[in-house]
Amino acid sequence: MIAGCRVLLLADTHVPARARDLPAEVWAAAEAADLVIHAGDWVAEPLLDALEARSRRLIGVYGNNDGPPLRARLPEIASETVAGVRLAVVHETGPAAGREARCAARFPGRDLLVFGHSHIPWDSVAAGGLRLLNPGSPTDRRRQPHATYLTLTLAGGAISDVLLHRIAR
Repeated sequence: MIAGCRVLLLADTHVPARARDLPAEVWAAAEAADLVIHAGDWVAEPLLDALEARSRRLIGVYGNNDGPPLRARLPEIASETVAGVRLAVVHETGPAAGREARCAARFPGRDLLVFGHSHIPWDSVAAGGLRLLNPGSPTDRRRQPHATYLTLTLAGGAISDVLLHRIAR
């Protein structure tokens, strides 16, 4: 178990379908982080290989755009306790309406749920205290004004310093 750590949250990277590579600032954030969490839609194995090589620790799941090679290497849902924070990672959580209640019921006993799929940054807290975070996408902003990723700190069972980073075009 990690005593306290700086965490990078990624999702929906779609490399090389939407971008040839991650932006340089995302690679720098990955190398600086104690833990990188990727909530699916990698698209191809070379990015998984590169993040494994360049990260101190990686937790990842597969998404709906990830084929058999990635699904063979990654779970649909990851659950771990890191620095006293009980977290889960999944790609899809369904529609925005009712998300907090639905996810709290699906992931009981968790403090943090990291998800992706929508490419839309999300930060909310369910009635029972589950924090839901979606970092958006660092490579495929879709209808969002910016490509994004999240950083945060986990320590002593608490989530702090949550920061949404906007990537300059």
